[in-house]
Amino acid sequence: MRIGVIGSGEVGRTLASGLKKHGYEVRIGSRSPAKLAEYSKSSGVTAATFADVAAWGEAAVLAVGGEVAEQALRNAGAANLKGKPVIDVTNPIAHDPPEDGVIKYFTSPNDSLMERLQKAFPDAKFVKAFNSVGSALMVNPSFPGGRPTMFYCGNDAGAKAIVAKIIDQFGWDGADMGTAKAARAIEPLAQLWCIPGFRENQWTNHAFHMLRR
Repeated sequence: MRIGVIGSGEVGRTLASGLKKHGYEVRIGSRSPAKLAEYSKSSGVTAATFADVAAWGEAAVLAVGGEVAEQALRNAGAANLKGKPVIDVTNPIAHDPPEDGVIKYFTSPNDSLMERLQKAFPDAKFVKAFNSVGSALMVNPSFPGGRPTMFYCGNDAGAKAIVAKIIDQFGWDGADMGTAKAARAIEPLAQLWCIPGFRENQWTNHAFHMLRR
């Protein structure tokens, strides 16, 4: 499968390299593709514009700041994303500083960024995933207690099945939380995950794990 990554920050580069590692054809999009020359040379991942990678890919990853997520998708082009799974890694993080380690969101408890994006781009198949952990742990993390849990959700079963496979390949235990409305609960997991980071400078030693019986 060809996957275009929209966003060239640390998260975008991490996921692009992880997808390539696991056998996917990958291209990474940037507003300024030339700045990725060194990354492309070292990783073998071709860089292009948002629109180019969205048109080329059979699926996409949205890995940009939450406040610019909708604009990034508009730059990628609604027509280029029509009918395609879009793995939404974004969180609605506000510009205000954290309070006691708790980052602030610009969404409400009964709203989510992914729902807003799905409404703005109804022909794309959004799946929320990989938003509740830092980039250092996204691809094949190792914990003594076994696989951590990656919560995901979306309205399209076929798109979720594709994402579930990637989650498994990336070394996570996937937990399907249902429709896009579940993003209202999954997005705030990033707030919880970040607290040890801001309070104790611990950014690489924890992830969520859901126990089942």
